[in-house]
Amino acid sequence: MAFEIVTDSSCNLKEEMIDDFGLHVLPLTFMVDGHERQSYLKGHKTDLRQFYTMMREGKVITTSLPRIADAEMTMRDVLDRGNDLLYIGFSSGLSGTFEAVDLLARSLASEYPQQRILTVDTLAASGGEGLLVWHAAQRARNGASLDEVYRWLEDNKLHLAHWFTVDDLMFLFRGGRVSRTSAWAGTLLNIKPVMHMDDEGHLIPLDKVRGRRKSLHALVDHMAQTAHQPIADQTVFITHGDCIEDAEYVADLVRERFGVREIVINYVDPVIGAHSGPGTLALFFLASER
Repeated sequence: MAFEIVTDSSCNLKEEMIDDFGLHVLPLTFMVDGHERQSYLKGHKTDLRQFYTMMREGKVITTSLPRIADAEMTMRDVLDRGNDLLYIGFSSGLSGTFEAVDLLARSLASEYPQQRILTVDTLAASGGEGLLVWHAAQRARNGASLDEVYRWLEDNKLHLAHWFTVDDLMFLFRGGRVSRTSAWAGTLLNIKPVMHMDDEGHLIPLDKVRGRRKSLHALVDHMAQTAHQPIADQTVFITHGDCIEDAEYVADLVRERFGVREIVINYVDPVIGAHSGPGTLALFFLASER
């Protein structure tokens, strides 16, 4: 039986990829000064530069889960066509999104006993989640079964490395990721954290370097230490919080150092960006360990 892939807007995939693979994307929501917006609407280009400008101007931004009624409609549409469904979701270590959609999937499974609904907690975010979805969609396109794609995801999700840095520690402080003291001290000393996603799907600080350029090089250094070989054959994702020049700089480093040919650059979506802030830069690839 055919199956379709459902994911959520935290995957940060380009619209062309979403269309090309026929993916279904559940939009998470965010609020600006109390006005609710969706982080993804099919066919509508969100002006993410404007979003990050609002952050820089001090707008109050909060985030929320997908609308469950909309998620149910999307999933029922797949099942009503007689297809199986694979949901690939945002890390349960960062959001309640996966838990909510997984609960919905279990409820729908009892109504559609002839079809299979499988869910994968990627323990990933942004381009990390997106790269797992990309690999899943590629395998499905090449004829892999639902079980084969599901097993690949479960076997490889803890090999999807996330390395990132931020430009302004105060956004991490507001999101509860660092203490006020650390944020102020880091800002005064121009300290930039180098962070990664651990095996439980949490954001963990690993290194502290002085200066933005050094933090960008540190991301690539970590890639050299753990990336699956040959690195040149990998597709690599980079996401950024309205700092395209830095994203291109890191992409050039990856090309020059490892010979990587396929690099996809995209924005960090509003729900994740609301917590990491403008200037976030993240690098994603398959590795021996996260």
